[in-house]
Amino acid sequence: SSVLEKKLFGEHVFAGITATAIGFYGPQGRVLRLKLQDPELNHKIDSFQFKDIRVTNLEMETSAIYGLARLLGHEALSMNAIIANRANGTFSNDPYKPIEALIKYTLDKLVS
Repeated sequence: SSVLEKKLFGEHVFAGITATAIGFYGPQGRVLRLKLQDPELNHKIDSFQFKDIRVTNLEMETSAIYGLARLLGHEALSMNAIIANRANGTFSNDPYKPIEALIKYTLDKLVS
């Protein structure tokens, strides 16, 4: 939603593309017991750009939220706290801290 994008954008917000996978393990490049169908998928996603905007997040929920919002005539926007970088194997030491900060930031911006 361009309306929500304007309302929520700020100096601590980085605009990017959220790629949505249909599952938690293989579709997001995680190996459990079976080999990945496309071991290069995460690299392909990481190197993808659309109008100079890169993929900044990979998860499972956003497409469903956008689909429902469109069907119901609602505005929708995905705000994501990035807590892991799978490309270099780094993870947040305190994943709750950025999540809580994002929730507070988003709610404050929505009601202001």
